[in-house]
Amino acid sequence: MNDTAAAPRSIQWFRLIASLVITQLAGVLGGVFTASSVHSWYPTLEKPWFTPPDAVFPVVWTALYLLMGVALYLVWREGPGRPRVRAGLVAFALQLALNVLWSFCFFGLRSPLLGLADILLLLLALFWTFLAFARVSRPAAALLSPYLLWVCFAALLNAAIWWANG
Repeated sequence: MNDTAAAPRSIQWFRLIASLVITQLAGVLGGVFTASSVHSWYPTLEKPWFTPPDAVFPVVWTALYLLMGVALYLVWREGPGRPRVRAGLVAFALQLALNVLWSFCFFGLRSPLLGLADILLLLLALFWTFLAFARVSRPAAALLSPYLLWVCFAALLNAAIWWANG
């Protein structure tokens, strides 16, 4: 029997709220690193023609962190004692750490090159997370799909900024 049926409703609510808070906190932490450079250093960079307007980023990231939180919950509720669930949770934690680290590398250190190195690792970890989540909950994996696509786009954008700015 999986943990979904066995866990009391209060535990499930805790897991849902904790999942949403964890992902939103990652966004806030990344934002701390971003705030130091987004209005000073970032505007001075050469950017490719496909760079979205600055106002798009916080809206997209807030939505993506919400989807990530729900995906995390859908996997976590299946029981952290199950090996496949644990593998998914470990993969998720790794990709979330790399997500925050990207903001530190790119904006905090003002290094598109370190940001690019991190985001390539993030893509690998995110793909692993997607596969691990799919083994536990296909809806959870589906909820990660927009995030995976956005990080692919962000990697391309990061590479173009690095290339244009040497």
